[in-house]
Amino acid sequence: MSTITAGGPPPKPSFFERLSQSRNGLGFLFMLPAAIFLLCFLTYPLGLGVWLGFTDTRIGRPGIFIGLENYQYLMEDRVFWLSVFNTVVYTVVASILKFALGLWLAIILNEHLPFKTFFRAIILLPWVVPTVLSALAFWWIFDSQFSIISWVLMQAGLIDAPINFLGDPTNARISVIAANVWRGIPFVAISLLAGLQTIPVSLHEAAALDGATSWQRFRRITLPLLTPIIAVVMTFSVLFTFTDFQLIYVLTKGGPVNATHLMATLSFQRGIPGGALGEGAAIAVAMVPFLLAAILFSFFGLQRRKWQQGATD
Repeated sequence: MSTITAGGPPPKPSFFERLSQSRNGLGFLFMLPAAIFLLCFLTYPLGLGVWLGFTDTRIGRPGIFIGLENYQYLMEDRVFWLSVFNTVVYTVVASILKFALGLWLAIILNEHLPFKTFFRAIILLPWVVPTVLSALAFWWIFDSQFSIISWVLMQAGLIDAPINFLGDPTNARISVIAANVWRGIPFVAISLLAGLQTIPVSLHEAAALDGATSWQRFRRITLPLLTPIIAVVMTFSVLFTFTDFQLIYVLTKGGPVNATHLMATLSFQRGIPGGALGEGAAIAVAMVPFLLAAILFSFFGLQRRKWQQGATD
């Protein structure tokens, strides 16, 4: 047996000792559980969905590889293109309304108001209530016979008959957008309120002393400093809206006459009740380019924030 003589070289640290002394190694160990979680519950389902989109798999029957046939069929499917149109209109209109109303609400809540804490807490209720419960409440509000909105308007003498909210294509689109806006405003408002509170008050005070109006202070100080937060918040808002399923499925199930079918609801309808898993997966995969565009938008917003904080890379 060899022995270490006095004055000899120190023993080499083991692999685990070197790993524990390395910042990169520790970072890798801490990120490993999250990476495994994402691999199992995100990467694998996404990869399986992409693979199913290239097959003719049906429920109860394994499919074979058919290449791009599902996508070729979708390119000629009028219902699919209607769902794309509905999804884009639904996302754009709802996101713009949520941003405008959420920013307006955040500015109000940022002022010195009585019971400000209470109002900040109560505004979160539409966001924390389960989506299905919200959808059921709106289903009653938009009922063709017992709608509270129709009842109030009829009592006021503004209309003669109940409004067919969910039975008319145009009214149905407006109704589901209104329900989504009501549910999504709290997330935008609270997030932007947090961003507003990071803006130094001294900047507004200095601008006011220089004679700047409220609009000029908002345009030249508040909006530029809030832009990185807006980029991130609106990216998540667009993602949540674009992939919305529960609200639409409970309210209209895509009707009337496919007028409110989104890509998410159409993918579910074709894949699960319709049994065509391959076609449903192809519709879901077709959503990925839109989602990637939203993520890139968020990335550039974060890069702008780095630049504002003085980063050079």
